[in-house]
Amino acid sequence: MSKPNLHIAIAILLHRGQVLVGWRDAQQHQGNKHEFPGGKVEDGETALEACRREVYEEVGIGLKEWHAFDCIQHEYDDVIVNLHIFHASVADELLNEIQQPWTWFKRDQLLDLNFPKANKTMLQRLFWPHHIKISDDLTVLEHLAKNQLLYFRTEANAEQVIALSNTRIDDLPKLIVNIDVWQKLNSIQQQGVGTIHLKQSQLMQMRKGQLNTGHRYIAACHDLVSALHAQAIGCDAILLSPVLPTATHTDALPMGWEQFELIAQKMHIPVFALGGMTQEHLVEAQQHHAYGIAGLRFL
Repeated sequence: MSKPNLHIAIAILLHRGQVLVGWRDAQQHQGNKHEFPGGKVEDGETALEACRREVYEEVGIGLKEWHAFDCIQHEYDDVIVNLHIFHASVADELLNEIQQPWTWFKRDQLLDLNFPKANKTMLQRLFWPHHIKISDDLTVLEHLAKNQLLYFRTEANAEQVIALSNTRIDDLPKLIVNIDVWQKLNSIQQQGVGTIHLKQSQLMQMRKGQLNTGHRYIAACHDLVSALHAQAIGCDAILLSPVLPTATHTDALPMGWEQFELIAQKMHIPVFALGGMTQEHLVEAQQHHAYGIAGLRFL
């Protein structure tokens, strides 16, 4: 006997670095677990229409600007679920309209919550470590801690990434590569790479709907315009630089912490401070609304 095959619309709602989470009652399928807003796609409606409707009915707010996040199929013992996932930012003025018992959680907290197994992939994408190491040397991956990612800062060719995928494929999720490198990989290698990087010039040429669904993006930004554009087209996070003077870009004028904070506090997605960062700058960066730090000089 075949299992029921359900199509479910899921909403990931973001606000100032937090994600909205609820609790599923015991009598529901996969009950007594945390959940994101969402529900069954009804006959005659698209997945996005179902997502908007469910958010309005369950959470109490209407949102216009949505981005496709992922589409995941998961088979339980009793049912097959197809999750059509979208994400959107929630403005300050809508916070008082959110119904109980929905709660905002920091991204650090998500992996400790009790979600259904089908949500594992989206939770891994929503979670970011607080350190991003930048290097032209892929052997650095061997020394990364669990709470770090590596931005492989080379655009010459993709051969080293291809070689890595043939020998140490489990390291690919820790890797950030520029979109020029990523496009040279085959589909299996592309799926394995954890994050796609966009330079500001590449970012500003892209429009909403052009990002590949199911992949995580981080964009290099140097001002408020580019930072807001990255958020508007659906990027997952940004690298904001230069914050402090750097030895590698001596001609670049640092924005300083005050200007950094003015930009970072307007964002709903994680902002990583870049430029002159060392391990000791993490606490200071977070005091200025950074999610984390990125740099060459720490490991």
